[in-house]
Amino acid sequence: MDEITILIIEDDEDIRESVKILLENEGFHVIEADNGMDGLHQISEDTDLVILDIMMPEISGIKTCEQIRKVSYVPILFLTAKSSENDKIIGFTAGADDYLVKPFSYAELLARIKALLRRKQVYTCGNMKENGQNVWIKKGDLKINTTGNKVFSGDEEIYLTETEYEILSLMLKYRGKIFSVQNIYESVWQEPFFNNSANTVMVHIRKLRLKIEKNPQKPQIIQTVWGKGYRIE
Repeated sequence: MDEITILIIEDDEDIRESVKILLENEGFHVIEADNGMDGLHQISEDTDLVILDIMMPEISGIKTCEQIRKVSYVPILFLTAKSSENDKIIGFTAGADDYLVKPFSYAELLARIKALLRRKQVYTCGNMKENGQNVWIKKGDLKINTTGNKVFSGDEEIYLTETEYEILSLMLKYRGKIFSVQNIYESVWQEPFFNNSANTVMVHIRKLRLKIEKNPQKPQIIQTVWGKGYRIE
């Protein structure tokens, strides 16, 4: 099995070193950066996951995340003291896949890292094959190649993050089913749902609609069922 590389971008040396020791004890290869610019220089196609602080000098974690998203869909986990719902929405809108508030337990950090890596593996390798041929799920002009985990609108490929892909794939596989935000969160994030998890789902739905809907203000693909959740007919 190839070694998994995790990039930690954190200006607090104590936190950075303690997280590094934790991850190395789990067998991960860890690269460190103490600011956003250094982190942007360190990231490569071999990076499997990024742990990113928000409050850093010179360039914030939010700006760093936005820059990473211009070149990579690597899973990004924000590790931050900023805990308000608005802070989380800003983080997810910038392109983060998950968000963990300081102080945190190492057990929860590891659980979230492993969940993100599992989703990355599914996203990268695909998990549906039929006699060695490509398998497609279609909805109008929208279609997913589930063998290669690619999404197209007509002949144009749409680039989604792992989280966006998992949400869309889930709803397309079970067209007509109404998914509550709790259904979506527990199916995609694979962890218990809490009240503040609802905003996490809604931000990702909003981002997904911007990418796949011709008119995101009047969505035709991912429909809102008021008081119940979302569905794809």
